[in-house]
Amino acid sequence: MLVTIIKAVAVLIAALILGNSFLGELKKARTLGLPWYKPYLSPAGIVILIAILVIPILLKIMQR
Repeated sequence: MLVTIIKAVAVLIAALILGNSFLGELKKARTLGLPWYKPYLSPAGIVILIAILVIPILLKIMQR
């Protein structure tokens, strides 16, 4: 039970750090007037894009 809670907290903390990093890139791009896609080319943006694209595929494969 305790291990499950620790794992969940670790995932939430990682998501928080990644989200804050991406939000910082987004705000910086808006301030500098960069194109809308520029934050998605940052390391945090690439991780988010990979997660959005890969997780549904993995779930589909695991359901078989």
